[in-house]
Amino acid sequence: MIAYIRKMAVGRKGWMDGELFQAGVALCQTIPGATAMQMAAYVGLSVRGVRGAMTSFLAFGLPAFLLMLALSVAYSHTHELPAVISVFSGLRTVIVAVTANATLSFGRTSLKNWRNGAVALAAAALFGIGANPFLIILLAALLGMLFDGRQPVASGNSPSGNPAHTTRPLLLLVLLSAAALAVLYALRRDLFDLALLMGKIDLMAFGGGFVSVPLMFHEFVEARGWMNSSTFLDGIVLGQFTPGPIVITATFVGYLVHGLSGAILASAAIFLPSFLMLVGMAPWFDRLRSIPRFTRAIGGILCSFVGLLLTVTVRFSLNVHWDWPHVVLAAAALAALVLKVDILWVVVGGTAVSAMIF
Repeated sequence: MIAYIRKMAVGRKGWMDGELFQAGVALCQTIPGATAMQMAAYVGLSVRGVRGAMTSFLAFGLPAFLLMLALSVAYSHTHELPAVISVFSGLRTVIVAVTANATLSFGRTSLKNWRNGAVALAAAALFGIGANPFLIILLAALLGMLFDGRQPVASGNSPSGNPAHTTRPLLLLVLLSAAALAVLYALRRDLFDLALLMGKIDLMAFGGGFVSVPLMFHEFVEARGWMNSSTFLDGIVLGQFTPGPIVITATFVGYLVHGLSGAILASAAIFLPSFLMLVGMAPWFDRLRSIPRFTRAIGGILCSFVGLLLTVTVRFSLNVHWDWPHVVLAAAALAALVLKVDILWVVVGGTAVSAMIF
């Protein structure tokens, strides 16, 4: 998605040069949230300020939300049908392969020395015994600041924006968000709790949307019991049929828990905090990434997600009936992902195989 955004914004439209675009990529990879969504907002911010960021952010995410909402409605009415159960039986093995591939990808980019590996293993062990993943992430950040000897990222072009041009609109958005939360707290405490939880997950999802999976699994399945692990796994499956980030699973969860209002609110809350961070940090990013402890803390957090994803992969695998057809399907899906086959085609192929075999 980022490559396509670059082709449009730098090549076709000429809205920015390549160096400024790469500075934006660095920013979006540093702050939490779905990276592709952030880059869409960053392009809008560079071209038309905060209003442009809001427009491009909403336009980029809306198709995925509408499709996920339709899939969630369909799932709620059909998930007990034998044919649907059979298809999802196969697709769950595909998602095990997807999370395993994500673990490998994060491991290759984040684990540079034995200290990084120790942080990842510690995170996996703590999550495995039931520790809160948010506390694990904070611990990993502290360990990164103390032990990681990597050098800070060198400064380049400032990503985008003059603080004077973004401060007032940002404050207005923060105040409106706070007012909306206050109204929810007064009128619908259940929706307030849902929004607050989604916002917390978004603020901890460093390294892209995929790392939100362990956080969502802990909160929705283990801590609150809103659904069992098989249903959550089905939500991840459905999310792979949309063109949006994996955190669009929030739409599925919101719909199953609180209907249409829950779907809308959960989707807004899972994206809003990181959007506000993007707008607020863009003018200051060069100064921030020149601080050694900041970059080390981010490195520690990314290492912890390797361990968290590993543990979630194991837990997802426990929801699969592992006979030979399922093992072969999972191995084929993992091999395709390692060979860089687009994830959509892997899921579509897995659906076809599941419909025929299971």
